[in-house]
Amino acid sequence: MRAWLATVPAWPGGVNEDFAAISPSAAVLLDGAGIPHGVESGCVHGVAWFARTLGTVLLAEIEDASARPLADCLAAAISRVRLMHEGACDLAHPGSPTATVLAIRVAGGQLDYLVLADSSIVLTGADGGSEVITDRRLDEVLSSTRATVKSISLTDPGYPDAFRRHILEVQRLRNSPGGFWVASPDPAAARNAMTGSRPLASLRSVLLLSDGASRPADLFGLETFAGLAERARTQGPRDLVRLVREAEASDPDGRRWRRSKAHDDVTAVYCDELGS
Repeated sequence: MRAWLATVPAWPGGVNEDFAAISPSAAVLLDGAGIPHGVESGCVHGVAWFARTLGTVLLAEIEDASARPLADCLAAAISRVRLMHEGACDLAHPGSPTATVLAIRVAGGQLDYLVLADSSIVLTGADGGSEVITDRRLDEVLSSTRATVKSISLTDPGYPDAFRRHILEVQRLRNSPGGFWVASPDPAAARNAMTGSRPLASLRSVLLLSDGASRPADLFGLETFAGLAERARTQGPRDLVRLVREAEASDPDGRRWRRSKAHDDVTAVYCDELGS
């Protein structure tokens, strides 16, 4: 498998709460859920540490157990990371760090994938057609509070308060029946991930996108997911970073494109030659 990776923080010099890593037969991408000012967390390490540590352990689990289902690899990785910080952190706290998870593995003539929460995988077929795999449960259960947040300009004095209320609703619905699922200190979330397989012979490439990287397609409407995959193929995933930043800079107040953050961390992983 051949792969390229690009990742940048929301602001130059800022902390990047995304994490991605690649091996010869696997790739992982995690998007840590930022904790806004004024909302407490039970973890002394922070979101970036959680995403980075879980991503590293997950890739090792995938490599060490090539026949194990990806959901089992994720559950094992979450359990291992939990042991690393449960003595120092309150892991029952509703504000404990969480992250979306994407993972792929090439083995036995198949591409296996896992999607947990709202990052996206774009599969481009050998015939040029594309398939987008995204877990939309978060969008469905949070549509009301998201609509409230999007109705307020990013520069409005009332925006921080509205966003904090949204985050509290996120915490209430997270990893619960009727809510949505995301990687957290509880390995049970892994059982609720979306998983599947495709024959390698049917695929030309795979693109993994954090929700910051997918903005041109699912938020700004500037490109299709298939178009993002083609840009990554011809110009590299760094071009997706450029596209996101130019759009964000053209709308700093979030008036044209209502969103919770003016800028977001952007991470993209492009893989092809999957059978090599």
